[in-house]
Amino acid sequence: MPFPATVTPPVLEGDRVRLEPLDRRHAAGLALAAEESRDAYRFTWVPRAEEVGDYIDQQHARAATGWLIPFAQIWDGRAVGATAYLDPRLWPGRDELFAVEIGFTWLAASAQGTGVNTKAKHLLLGYAFEQWRVERVDLKTDARNHRSRAAIERVGGRFEGVLRSWSRSWAPGEEGRLRDSAMFSVLAAEWPAIKERQAALNAGRNAPAGG
Repeated sequence: MPFPATVTPPVLEGDRVRLEPLDRRHAAGLALAAEESRDAYRFTWVPRAEEVGDYIDQQHARAATGWLIPFAQIWDGRAVGATAYLDPRLWPGRDELFAVEIGFTWLAASAQGTGVNTKAKHLLLGYAFEQWRVERVDLKTDARNHRSRAAIERVGGRFEGVLRSWSRSWAPGEEGRLRDSAMFSVLAAEWPAIKERQAALNAGRNAPAGG
């Protein structure tokens, strides 16, 4: 099911993090980001530097079908990864979204553990809930990817269970095989508390030191 024709790719701006519609102009930065260190990509497909151009073209082809809205993740002015909205679901008989997934996410090694992922996910969640008025946002990962599962829980995703042989595996050496997927969600009713908690954390980090 495609995104409604009225949905256009937004530019999302946050604290040191900016999400821009993925474009060829991001290729050089993403090529550098993808090669910093690949130790964390055991369960996630991330293009090699020489594959980034084709990767962007493939994401654009998916976007042309209406199934995907891809972004470059910009941190302090440089492209450090990618993410996307995907798999839109519409209310029966209405050209309006009730659910969407956040996925196709990867980050350069230097951006991992910095808060970039959390801030980017909250930008995407906020836009989905506050602009599109969706009722639900899905997030999923390889069930074996405990690092990714912990990251999803940090942004407020609630674990719903594991679906066996749910989607293709991206793990090296598992081409043509299926993986078990750990499923998470955030509901519209949960978003205000998640947003408030993140704002309090940001305020604490930005508060002047006492003494």
